[in-house]
Amino acid sequence: MSTALTGPAEAPGAGAARETAAVRISHVSKAFGRPGAAAPVLDDITLDVAPGEFVTLLGASGCGKSTLLNLVAGLDRPTAGSIEVPGGRPALMFQDHALFPWLTAGRNIELALKLAGVPRAERRAEAERLLELVRLDGSHHKRVHELSGGMRQRVAMARALAQGSKVLLMDEPFAALDAITRDLLHEELIRIWTERRLTVLFVTHNVREAVRIGQRVVLLSSRPGRVAREWRIDLPQPRRIESAGVSDLSIEITEHLRGEIRRHGQH
Repeated sequence: MSTALTGPAEAPGAGAARETAAVRISHVSKAFGRPGAAAPVLDDITLDVAPGEFVTLLGASGCGKSTLLNLVAGLDRPTAGSIEVPGGRPALMFQDHALFPWLTAGRNIELALKLAGVPRAERRAEAERLLELVRLDGSHHKRVHELSGGMRQRVAMARALAQGSKVLLMDEPFAALDAITRDLLHEELIRIWTERRLTVLFVTHNVREAVRIGQRVVLLSSRPGRVAREWRIDLPQPRRIESAGVSDLSIEITEHLRGEIRRHGQH
């Protein structure tokens, strides 16, 4: 089954070829406000994400990264253009863990499994398996206030995986964490992405993070957001955030990002 979100004017050429992409964004624009006075946030974004690909979406604050992710997630509709996710609704992980504090870690995951249609008799075992996958064995009974920030994000990741989607959308999920915890979670995410053969679209404003974890970095221009440039990352995984290859490419991308910020400041 295919999930498709379309604005008022669907882009032409939407056919069987779209099934070859895990996510296909075609000429998508988004504006907020009253008709005639709407402010454009995204302008004519076209982007394909292949099955199993890890794409990082990079740009200055306010360029529309999170807006685009919300459109792909189906939380909003584009003003123009179309978005298709042939495998069905993607899973979404936010910067804030958004866990229910009155539930244990395991129960938070079980709730997602319930919404995904997993039979009640199977939910406990599946929640335990997902906690083990994110290296939180034995944490089923722990409440949110008993977990560190990194542990909460691991539970949030397990809950996202519980939705059963092969497409995972991540909106700056590690931004609030300290550098060491973030580094460890980068490693865990790459491991899970590899093991589960997921398609990941990861939003960040951190250039080194984008280069460290992504197979492809897509830079959005400052508002309105457009695809300004893309980089294919040929560095083998696992990568270190302090490695020379990551550092060199981060410097190059940062210069382009600064150029976009300066250009926006001149308008």
